[in-house]
Amino acid sequence: MPDRPEIVCICGSTRFVDEMRAANRDLTFAGVIVVAPGEANEVITDEQKAALDALHLRKIDLADRVLIVNPGGYVGESTSREIAYARAAGKPVSFTDPV
Repeated sequence: MPDRPEIVCICGSTRFVDEMRAANRDLTFAGVIVVAPGEANEVITDEQKAALDALHLRKIDLADRVLIVNPGGYVGESTSREIAYARAAGKPVSFTDPV
């Protein structure tokens, strides 16, 4: 038995915030530590987006694996970069829907 729970980083388009919240809830109730994208209820600047994107890569670094929330198989540009980053770091990547 591991000395700590598994850590999963959730990635996906911000248009799927409800689906990411559901995945977060389900994983948390399953005893998993979840790191997920930050949420903003207002328009953010390009500088803020760049900072959040960089921070999310650090979250991937912390994770044991990455879960891509991709209803209908949708994977956007930012999520594609995160998938490539995770794979280059040797992190297992899984998807909620077929790609």
